[in-house]
Amino acid sequence: MHTTLARLAGPGAVPRADQVDAVHAVLQPASRVLVVQATGWGKSAVYWAATHAMRSRGAGPTLVVSPLLALMRDQVSAAERAGLKAATVNSTNTDDWDGVFQRLEADAIDVLLVSPERLGNPRFAAQLGALLARVGLIVIDEAHCISDWGFDFRPDYQRLARALLSTPTASVLATTATANERVTLDIGQQLGVGTLTFRGTLARTSLTLSVVPGLSPLQRYAWIADALEQLPGSGIVYVLTVAEAERLTAFLRSCGHAVDAYSGQTDADTRLKVEERLRHNQLKAVVATSALGMGYDKPDLGFCVHVGSPSTPVAYYQQVGRAGRAVSHAAGVLLPSQADERIWDYFATASIPDAAIADKVLRSLGKAERGLLEIEADTGVRRGRLEALLKILAVQGVVDKNGSAWRATGAPYVHDAAKWTALAQVRQHEAGIMRQYAQGQGCLMAYLQTALDDPSPAPCGRCSVCTGHVPFPGLVPSPEKQTAARDFLRGMTVDIEPRKRWPPGVGRQGSIRGFDMGHAVAFADDPAWGAELQEMRTAAPGDVPQEMLAGAVALLGRWAKTWPVRPACVVPMPGPDMASNLRLAEHIAQKGRLPLRDVFRWTGGPAPHDAASTPVVAHLESAIGLAPDAALPAGPVLLVGTDVRTRWTATVAAALLREQGASQVMLLALHLRP
Repeated sequence: MHTTLARLAGPGAVPRADQVDAVHAVLQPASRVLVVQATGWGKSAVYWAATHAMRSRGAGPTLVVSPLLALMRDQVSAAERAGLKAATVNSTNTDDWDGVFQRLEADAIDVLLVSPERLGNPRFAAQLGALLARVGLIVIDEAHCISDWGFDFRPDYQRLARALLSTPTASVLATTATANERVTLDIGQQLGVGTLTFRGTLARTSLTLSVVPGLSPLQRYAWIADALEQLPGSGIVYVLTVAEAERLTAFLRSCGHAVDAYSGQTDADTRLKVEERLRHNQLKAVVATSALGMGYDKPDLGFCVHVGSPSTPVAYYQQVGRAGRAVSHAAGVLLPSQADERIWDYFATASIPDAAIADKVLRSLGKAERGLLEIEADTGVRRGRLEALLKILAVQGVVDKNGSAWRATGAPYVHDAAKWTALAQVRQHEAGIMRQYAQGQGCLMAYLQTALDDPSPAPCGRCSVCTGHVPFPGLVPSPEKQTAARDFLRGMTVDIEPRKRWPPGVGRQGSIRGFDMGHAVAFADDPAWGAELQEMRTAAPGDVPQEMLAGAVALLGRWAKTWPVRPACVVPMPGPDMASNLRLAEHIAQKGRLPLRDVFRWTGGPAPHDAASTPVVAHLESAIGLAPDAALPAGPVLLVGTDVRTRWTATVAAALLREQGASQVMLLALHLRP
């Protein structure tokens, strides 16, 4: 243990007593050990030391399951620093797999790291049996991911963990920094009878927590721009959505800050470059979603700021715990918003299966193997919810995947209504805890300790509640930065990507000939247009805020600089209530000195908004029509609407305009909704 720690932490490093105890526990034959300790405690040192000891006894290699590529990259480096030969099998290095398997066969690898999704890959699944017969230790890192009650539950992770835990001879070590008592008990039950748990205090003496309440979305952007001028070192600014990461990054760069964006939509090569730039202090901050979190190894992060609150105290503790691991002082700041809870509600319900939908999907798969598009068209279930459900069904053995197609296994699906109802209630309770945390009801560190069932919570004496002080720029950012944020964000153009192909089962088939390009004034909860978007939601039909109309004209002015041909006319988008679209079209036509053509008619009710593409398009094809006397001037058409969500209304309308003779259709909207 001393040798391993010296290699990792430097000469003179002394192991903690409970680290030594955990290593001894892991070294017992076929042991089951769970370590729940704060970030920076040294959990990885336990499994590297245990691996050294087991390999010296002639045991097989250690298999480490890691949920994130960033974590795996850091663990490979850490294992090599600890004097171990490490390799990884993941989605980004498939060309290297054969060489890795050959080295395993030759016993030339001490540690193999895999991602949980590999179990669904036939090449890896074919090697799994031989691999499990060879390994001496299985490590399940970030083990809260295998718990239904964990804040970051992942069905693929749980499925792989179950396969690994069926190995009777290997010892198993599960580690996490983010597990309350409920999650800890659940992990212990999954590991098996006789699991030995090492749990320590979660207090972080180097971390000063603060909450800055009452800021508007625009003020939060300005606050970050001010704060980055004085926050220590480099750090992470967490946001709740991909769009927020991109917007905030663009604004902070306009203020002269060295920042990069990082999200689930960032490609693997770019992620690696961003991680390295932050690690070498070439960036002041990374503006990230939760995609940058577990296991990212930069011990000297000086701050972690949240623009928006995670929905659970466990998730918040996991993220804010990135900072202050190897420095004497680091700042953890939360900037809450009333809009946070709408995002919480979406993520809280998206991953919980619905019995009726599960039955519909299984009936569809009972007919034949189907790809995602076919299942979506047959059932009407939206893509994101469908993918989440299929993963849960796969964990239960009810479905499996054959290449890109899903099939039913014949095993019955038993919907555990009590479990899923309890999970929904737990998430509501945890959201309430974060709501109270944001209101500063007591010492912030002690509040998090209590929420995570820490055995020894105590006031920290450092947080904004204990001291009554918040970091620079205080409770209100500078007026200059607020003005800069408003002007910059209102000058951004939101792209609306055209749909490419018609879904199966509708009147039109194949490639879409619809709108060629589209732009919107605002996207989602756009901080530059918060008040105006709220006004639009409650306005009477035909009443469009003047600021939004002005924003559309300004957008049109920017866009017009790139037009090869000026539009021949303006057409309002169809809908069950077209008054607002017509008002916008009239304004654009007047300001742009373009003819107005109100050519669409709508019959029936509104299109379903929370459904798959096929039923939505089928409804629109019957609802949207052209007036009998519809006539368009030759040339491009500017199609305008106040609100775009699925893009299918604009797509069907644009297709009709193209069929009517429009050479091109350009789409302009006030608000693009996610």
